[in-house]
Amino acid sequence: MNAEIHISSRDNAFVKDLRRLSHDNAAYRKQGQVWLEGDHLCRAALARGLRPAVAVFSASFWPAAPAEWVQAAPKVIVLADALFAEISGLESPARMGYVLDLPAVRSLAPGAASVVLDRVQDAGNVGSILRSAAAFGFHQIVALKGTAALWGPKVLRAGMGAHFGLQLIEGVDAAALDALTVPLVVTSSHQGEFLHKRQPPYPCAWVMGHEGQGVSEALAARASVAVRIAQPGGEESLNVAAAAAICLYASAAYEGGAGRAA
Repeated sequence: MNAEIHISSRDNAFVKDLRRLSHDNAAYRKQGQVWLEGDHLCRAALARGLRPAVAVFSASFWPAAPAEWVQAAPKVIVLADALFAEISGLESPARMGYVLDLPAVRSLAPGAASVVLDRVQDAGNVGSILRSAAAFGFHQIVALKGTAALWGPKVLRAGMGAHFGLQLIEGVDAAALDALTVPLVVTSSHQGEFLHKRQPPYPCAWVMGHEGQGVSEALAARASVAVRIAQPGGEESLNVAAAAAICLYASAAYEGGAGRAA
């Protein structure tokens, strides 16, 4: 078993780095690491074959920590309970977490089934869209500038482990989409064909827009297809994460997606 290092000082350099990763949405870009708090995210990372750089446990949980969680990392830190609670980004602090080196960014895959995020700013919405994308076989996420930080702590928690099965590309301009060979499909509340009346192209790149402004006009002009979701209840629009789930499911349910999802 790895020898553990016990820390009780809030001024410790590792603790300061961990605090930034837990609370600062942009810290991962500077530090090249992300903080996975809680056993669910940690188990999801391990299931994908990822190896954490550091395993962190609260002092009270440390004696009962499962050996496989401890041995997954080359370095083990045990934090005083009060210190762990101070660092935690959760209302009810977890008892363990991993520091993971930020996965290398791969080049955009031109023919991959994709989701394009156009300035989607709410972390919960972004995380939820990532979960739907992973569930329905859209493994490439292209986040344009102005979108919430994909590896930020709130998006990580909302993604519930979906990050580890996706190829994430962020901070790019719309011009980067020129490399895609799959059709762009945009959604709108007021124009385009009704989704339930047509078969979405597959593979394709679904474009999900800003919560208030929707897809930008410049990006909509690039699209091959525009669709809207019928809302017989009379609401003006759907939450972007809900709309994404419906659209991605529609792609998976039709021929081409159905066999892949089975």
